[in-house]
Amino acid sequence: MNRRHILTIAAATLAAPRALRAQANWPTQPVRLVVPFAAGGPTDIPARLFAEEISRIWPQRLIIENRTGAGVVVGTELVAKAPKDGYTLLYTTIAHTVLRPLFPRLSFDPQGDFQPIALVGQIPMLITVNKDFPPRTLQQLADLLRREPGKYDYASSGNGGALHLASELFLRRAGARANHVPYRGTAAAMPDVLNGTIPIIIDVATTAQPYAQRGETRALAVMADRRLPSLPDVPTTAEAGFPGLEAYTWHMVMAPAGTPAPIVQQVNATFNRVAAMPEVQRKLSDLAMQLRSDTTPESATAFLRSETEKWETICREAGIRAD
Repeated sequence: MNRRHILTIAAATLAAPRALRAQANWPTQPVRLVVPFAAGGPTDIPARLFAEEISRIWPQRLIIENRTGAGVVVGTELVAKAPKDGYTLLYTTIAHTVLRPLFPRLSFDPQGDFQPIALVGQIPMLITVNKDFPPRTLQQLADLLRREPGKYDYASSGNGGALHLASELFLRRAGARANHVPYRGTAAAMPDVLNGTIPIIIDVATTAQPYAQRGETRALAVMADRRLPSLPDVPTTAEAGFPGLEAYTWHMVMAPAGTPAPIVQQVNATFNRVAAMPEVQRKLSDLAMQLRSDTTPESATAFLRSETEKWETICREAGIRAD
């Protein structure tokens, strides 16, 4: 063994305790939580609530950094290429699962370059129609779209988004066909749904439920395994005759792959702790968000893998590509 080899081993031996101590004392500086969506939106609001509570628990602040661009690519890429020290985290959604089919020339791997930490919560999709549209049940809607394939339109908030994906999932399960009309966001789509220009929209419950509560649209089913407390008379898709037809937009915290396990576990435990707080649950109930306080990095990884397979398949079958 030469002198250089001996010195290398000695340096590594001395560095190991320092690295372990650094992990044990983490965080020793503010932590960035990158949100690849605009400030004030339905993803940003829960992220900021978590950051506020976590900043009271940790010795350092958790700071929200909104990084938008190319869908969620800009913010996601920033985290993928960040140091693997836990000081840059990602707060993302279902959009993460379709990055590969929508953007085939990515400089990062949406699965391999990330370590899922915690599935924070899920917001189910709500299948709704214009209040004067004839179908009054989900089965009647499916029957109509099968009888007259391609006659009716459905709206979405944009190509490849959660609304588009959920709609194509329903159409494939129903064996039906309708025309996709993408808008620049739900706010742009809803006026045409309300006036009947576009009769169908499958939307996130956060934004869809107020219209249904006021009777401005008719909710046919919630794409979840349980009913919404805010719409107790609206059946689940299983109750409406379509078992297993579920779609959510969900929120997940991730770190760059290779982040030390003790840091991953600490972040997981903290997010679970905040998700279990009654006050946090109360504040997010208005967003129809079903919080999770029981996830592990392993279960989050399995969930991401399953969702990615599910939605990549839908993109492939429906021919969904980036605009």
